[in-house]
Amino acid sequence: MSTIHPAQITKVLPDSIAAEIGFESGDAIVAINSTKPRDLIDYQFLCADEFLELEVLDRNGKTHHIEIEKDYDEDLGLEFATALFDGLIQCNNRCPFCFIDQQPPGKRSSLYLKDDDYRLSFLYGSYLTLTNLSEKEWQRIEQMRLSPLFVSVHATEPEIRIRLLKNQRAGQIFSQIKWFQDRRLQIHAQVVVCPGINDGQHLERTLQDLAFFHSGEIPAVASVAVVPVGLTKFRPPEDELIPVTREKAQEVISQVQSISQQFRQKFASRFAWLADEWFLIAGEELPTEAEYEEYPQIDNGVGSIRLFIKQFTSMAAELLPAKLDEPRKLTWVVGNAVEKAFQPIVQRLNQVEGLEVNMQALCSDYWGQNITVTGLITGHDLLLNLHGKDLGGGILLPKVMLKHGELVFLDDMSLAEVAGKLNTEIFPVSGIEELINTCITGVVLA
Repeated sequence: MSTIHPAQITKVLPDSIAAEIGFESGDAIVAINSTKPRDLIDYQFLCADEFLELEVLDRNGKTHHIEIEKDYDEDLGLEFATALFDGLIQCNNRCPFCFIDQQPPGKRSSLYLKDDDYRLSFLYGSYLTLTNLSEKEWQRIEQMRLSPLFVSVHATEPEIRIRLLKNQRAGQIFSQIKWFQDRRLQIHAQVVVCPGINDGQHLERTLQDLAFFHSGEIPAVASVAVVPVGLTKFRPPEDELIPVTREKAQEVISQVQSISQQFRQKFASRFAWLADEWFLIAGEELPTEAEYEEYPQIDNGVGSIRLFIKQFTSMAAELLPAKLDEPRKLTWVVGNAVEKAFQPIVQRLNQVEGLEVNMQALCSDYWGQNITVTGLITGHDLLLNLHGKDLGGGILLPKVMLKHGELVFLDDMSLAEVAGKLNTEIFPVSGIEELINTCITGVVLA
């Protein structure tokens, strides 16, 4: 049984109940109304009450008991070091395409943790396989109405899914989705296409099977994202996987678009969407904005480029000046997968008098990929491609290249180390507003 640790506080929001009481970073919550919260879900559920009795361990190790009266559902204003206070539920599958297993040895231990945790799926939209849940966890999902969850289906035919996940329990996926349907709970599904294994007729079968559950007032399967397998040079040689070629990408695009048109006529929704990567690999134009509907799979890279360009166009009109007070030259680093799509953004930035932004679109030598999404560019790749080049006043670096909450690349190199070796300043930017403001001011706004 997992050990529940006190929930360590990392931030106290100003003007909050917690700030008024005197909570500080480093304090920890042991129990709420005599219950030890397992995770952020428990914490939020327990804190919804109007009267709270908290057992708190302060940063000096002293225990306090605090009573709080507040409005129902009013937030205390605390942030924590982790969403899970009893440890991560790890993956028990051996999927050959798993990115965790496609990394070189010797890096920080956190890079090799394979999460398959329904709580992170509910809280943050990460994908899980449903193969490692105990009866107690299934009961908790039902009792707390933890919906929607995000599920890596990959194939609905039992033998194909077992082959992909290398786990006999993987063959239960159809009955598991039926479980969600019976309880009026939802999932968003993901299918990672591995050529020669779950493509072609198997992909069509999977999409049609999932569409069977897209009915009623609360469809059990709300949407499906079809994603190309990503392979690195570190993957095991016996994994039987082959990379997605331009021709395969074109084939899958044609197949899925045809099927999704049928779904649209039946459901008034496309239901199944292709990740942007398919179009980038195929060298084809991205779908129009209207085809993405409400962007139900945006965090899976479905429509993220279209949405980014749309939001940039809107914010550029509001935030970009006609002229800078002082000339500024910057280098914007992205993965080469988005080079063509982002050209209009670079052109618009360079319309500002005194601003020069040069895009460096890189593939990843580190991972051994010819076409690379931005989030997989590493410190090694920056040093290999940018050393000795005129980078102007610094590098605009999308934060998706860095570990969440840390200034460290996926290859364990630190931002400071790379900046030092390139002898330049690096500006980590998250989102369009930060990108534009950094171009204008030359600093990242806190």
